[in-house]
Amino acid sequence: MKRILLACSAGMSTSMVVSKMKKAAETLGEEYYIYAIPEGAIEEELQAHHDEVVVIMLGPQVRFARRATEKRAAPYGIPVDVMDVRLYGTADGEKLLQKALQLAKQRQ
Repeated sequence: MKRILLACSAGMSTSMVVSKMKKAAETLGEEYYIYAIPEGAIEEELQAHHDEVVVIMLGPQVRFARRATEKRAAPYGIPVDVMDVRLYGTADGEKLLQKALQLAKQRQ
């Protein structure tokens, strides 16, 4: 199954965003495994699931990790972006999903 990976500081602060993105995906009829992990677990997650991850979206609080994450994801062709702080703060799952799907097209 295709995965949309969200990464934040502890893997918990994005739980609301994950929930809203899942609901938006269901509404659109999209089938993705959308989940959050701590930023420090990205490399391990890519080793295990690089063939399924279609995009990595970083929470605004870990934007500092963008370059390192891009380097980790580059061998697999996985796009990386930082979630918009307003969309993240309001847990706008629909717009964040749209952005993730837009980025995922780069991988396909």
